[in-house]
Amino acid sequence: MVEQQGGAGLTETARGDARPDGADLGEGRLLLAHPLRAAVLGELHARPFFPVETPRRFLHVAFLTSPAEAQAERAMVTELCTSRGAPGPLPGAKHHRVSFGGATLRWEAHAEFSTYTWDLPAVEATPGQLPFHPPAATLASPLTQLPQPGPLLVAVDLHLVTDSMEDMQLEGVFDRASLARSDVNDGAAEIATDFKPDPAGFVRILLRDRGLGTEAAGALVQRLLEIETYRTLALLGLPEAQKLSPTISKIEARLAQATGEMTHSMGLAANNRLLDELVALAAELEAGAAASLFRFGASRAYQEIVRLRLITIRETVVPGFPTWQQFLERRMAPAMRTCQTVEERQSNISAKLARSADLLRTRVDVELEQQNRDLLTSMNERTRLQLRLQRTVEGLSVAAISYYVASLVHLLAEGIHTSGWDERFGLHINPGAVTAVAVPVAVIAVWWVVRRIRNAHGEHD
Repeated sequence: MVEQQGGAGLTETARGDARPDGADLGEGRLLLAHPLRAAVLGELHARPFFPVETPRRFLHVAFLTSPAEAQAERAMVTELCTSRGAPGPLPGAKHHRVSFGGATLRWEAHAEFSTYTWDLPAVEATPGQLPFHPPAATLASPLTQLPQPGPLLVAVDLHLVTDSMEDMQLEGVFDRASLARSDVNDGAAEIATDFKPDPAGFVRILLRDRGLGTEAAGALVQRLLEIETYRTLALLGLPEAQKLSPTISKIEARLAQATGEMTHSMGLAANNRLLDELVALAAELEAGAAASLFRFGASRAYQEIVRLRLITIRETVVPGFPTWQQFLERRMAPAMRTCQTVEERQSNISAKLARSADLLRTRVDVELEQQNRDLLTSMNERTRLQLRLQRTVEGLSVAAISYYVASLVHLLAEGIHTSGWDERFGLHINPGAVTAVAVPVAVIAVWWVVRRIRNAHGEHD
């Protein structure tokens, strides 16, 4: 028997009356469907329950996978099926179910992990015989034929047996201190586990059937396997939180110290140093937060799945034992609160770092503006001094040029007078008088020229 199902759904049901690719109105008319309609409709049937006959044995493993490993895994699953003469999973399929002899393999691909479940035949336990016989180590040989796409995270040995109403001496199988038992499905079955790995590394789950029926038994088996898988995945956030806690504590302490230094820090250099340190702390914090963002979010999602599955199986108390929900809440709740606390601390410290950095940045900006204002004032003063010096030089230049002009006039008048040219024309030139008259004329003329030049350059008195 081979069963295949992809997340994209089917183009036609067994009755032929549903078409995810559109809606048939008859007479050849077909409504055009949304590109994602088939995927959305098919998602509801992506991982259906399968009927299970009692007794059965299930060996279930889950591997963490990266996107590259998940792609390689699909090819390995296809190769395994082909080597057994069975078709492999369809392109894009999220799970595949195939029978090899008397056993059935179910493969499922998830966002960050994949699961393999071997559904094996079992015999009813004889009176006085403990469950999980033979042990998982002797039944796990088929698992060696499976591709291991990534590190193993979950390994479950689930034994479905008929409840004979006899004491099965569970203390010989489970650790009494950690044993959780409860009646489920309104008393139609009993479940028991200690959530501890056996010598072969499998967590044992005992399911005692009191009249479940094949459909209900299949649904309950899948939910129990999901509870163990998702509760393990949810706890992956705890090591991440424990790893980040020392770094967060260090950042908190340094932030408190830096905030104290801000109250009495003076000068641009000191404030810049504090600002650089706060920016470095913020970068370190954000690096850790970015790395843990997916892990903490996934842990919350997995915890919610576990909670919903526990509600679905409808547990009732077995006197003297905690239910699965009670056990997991007592053991998982502190771990989940630790993850939540670390995430909240990251958020709070990030906000405090941002506020402290903004305060320091404002102080630095104010000090820079003060420096710029002082610099501009100094530049204005230097410009004013330069202007005064320039005007002084211009005044001296007017005097010097006027002196040279008057000297030239004096030399000219003296030369004419000495040579007798003035007498030839009936004139008598006195060089001293000519020079005296030329001095104010030269000064006025030079000053007027300098003023014209200054006005031409846009300079005004």
